[in-house]
Amino acid sequence: MRTTRRTFVRASLATAAAALLPISLHAQEGSPARRPIPSTREAMPIVGLGTWITFNVGGDPVLRDECADVMAAFFEAGGRMIDSSPMYGSSQPVVGYGLQKLGRPSTLFSAEKVWTSSATAGPTQIEQSRRFWGVPKFDLVQVHNLLAWKAHLQTLFQMKAAGAVRYAGITTSEGRRHDLLEQIMRNEPIDFVQFSYNVVDREAEQRLLPLASERGIAVIINRPFRQGALTHRLKGEPLPEWAIELGVSSWAQLVLKFILSHPAVTIAIPATTRVDHVRENLAAAAGPMPDLAMRERISAYVQAL
Repeated sequence: MRTTRRTFVRASLATAAAALLPISLHAQEGSPARRPIPSTREAMPIVGLGTWITFNVGGDPVLRDECADVMAAFFEAGGRMIDSSPMYGSSQPVVGYGLQKLGRPSTLFSAEKVWTSSATAGPTQIEQSRRFWGVPKFDLVQVHNLLAWKAHLQTLFQMKAAGAVRYAGITTSEGRRHDLLEQIMRNEPIDFVQFSYNVVDREAEQRLLPLASERGIAVIINRPFRQGALTHRLKGEPLPEWAIELGVSSWAQLVLKFILSHPAVTIAIPATTRVDHVRENLAAAAGPMPDLAMRERISAYVQAL
């Protein structure tokens, strides 16, 4: 059989994953598994909470309380990382409202972004975001979609050195600008990188995920459900019988387990407006994970539907 570059890369990845997967996930029974942030070894639950669209509810008191309920369920199920951005409309003050209502949970890992084309406006924007959240400082600040990334990364490195932020990172989404992302990962001392990856969109397996492992960079996965399009497409399709081996009860859990079982993935951040869905997502981080053969089986099955 002819060996293509894609086949070689996936075979290499399989070898690495086989060595890493059994020791990379740690969880007490019923609680979400954790993976360490490579730069510090701080253990993180492998499912977080995104806020893109779902928390952009303005000042509607009913919807703000619903978001706070989602956050409460998230923390109760063992979650830590909440991710937001100035790009996400009213999501930041809605997160701040929820944190205040919940008594500011000490387990929170706050992940924010800087998103402005002005190099000099970065610190002011980060401070405004901090005020919206009502936190003393952010755990992580990321340059959103690589906008003015050189200047903002220098700001973040200075803030990190001064103790004003714990981690620095960069983001992109929907498979955009992977060449530049790879360049930054190779040359800058970042702690985190965030990009899209799921059972259908697997381009990141070729370069970004192996490079993150090589460079010791934590990986946050956005758009795990393609902003709901993937789970919507699968709705109504029966789960394969063999999915029971992983203890899943929904397509969302099966798709998440595919993502989370990759050894280079630190955390995935699905967004939701529903308490039952956030509990379902956190439950996917517990129990058995697919091995390499099962990962390929999941991907092939979904893509054939």
